[in-house]
Amino acid sequence: MFQFGDKAVDKSRRPTVEGVIKALEKLDKIVPSTPLLPLPFFDEPLLCKAESLQPMGAFKLRGAWHRLSDLSEAEKAAGVVAFSSGNHAQGVAWAARRLGIAAAIVMPADAPAAKRESTVALGAEVIRYDRATESREAIAAALAAERGAVLVPSFDDPWVIEGQGTAGLDAVRQMAERGLAAPDRIVIPCGGGGLSAGIALAVPGAEIVVAEPEGWDDMGRSLDLGELVPVGPNPPPTACDALQTTRVSPLTFDVLKARGARGVAVSEAEVAAAQRHAFRHLRVVVEPGGAVALAAVLAGKVAPGKRTLVILSGGNVDAGDYARVLQG
Repeated sequence: MFQFGDKAVDKSRRPTVEGVIKALEKLDKIVPSTPLLPLPFFDEPLLCKAESLQPMGAFKLRGAWHRLSDLSEAEKAAGVVAFSSGNHAQGVAWAARRLGIAAAIVMPADAPAAKRESTVALGAEVIRYDRATESREAIAAALAAERGAVLVPSFDDPWVIEGQGTAGLDAVRQMAERGLAAPDRIVIPCGGGGLSAGIALAVPGAEIVVAEPEGWDDMGRSLDLGELVPVGPNPPPTACDALQTTRVSPLTFDVLKARGARGVAVSEAEVAAAQRHAFRHLRVVVEPGGAVALAAVLAGKVAPGKRTLVILSGGNVDAGDYARVLQG
């Protein structure tokens, strides 16, 4: 057993495909499916799942809704605490607001202003910290214990993983409606691995490829080595703030390892090129971290399969930064 605030949780619980199905049934009642957009200039179907068009701009509301809606009434009354650079923060804040739950979010001081402001606008309390010198996990855990609140991690949680997996299950359903079989290859942005692990459970017949920024590719290296390895010392700066996870969790790693997933790393220039490509050819705004999977395909680091699915995981980017990217 381990603690979420003062609530004991069964650590033996693992995410399941049945949990993903349950989560999708819940999500279908509150949000529409995000678009599945064909990417031009490819001979075989290459479809982009635009999670950037979720109500709060990223896939994270999927896991947040599944987790928070499964809380007991007593847990809801006690509130929740989360830690995030922005998208999980907004997902938790969005779900908490709809469910009438108080939410406190530990966010880095250098998080994009657009993400921080949206989190506050959704009614959450924001506690800022220094990413370089302080531990967000320690701050959030202490806050949850002090308040008796439920801690909602961004990826190290079976409910969250199941919720994120609904993006894959939803895409399979959309493809079937178009007369297409399920994807044979899925390319997914990866920070802590909640989205990729959830989709790996939801779509067992597809090859899973996780994409990460160069220097922050701990999941890819962990999968290569067959054991967890953290991000190395002094990682390079990256615009992919949503993917700056220094160590993934055994929960997500174990799912991806069991599925034979592999990883690729993309450069900052390749990410920016993917953002421009998504804007010009799909007419969608994608943040840097949300564009890494598309970057991997466009850079030739992942060859398209017969039916390739690419996840565009988020679109929450500061306007000034985005304008500079579009200008090249």
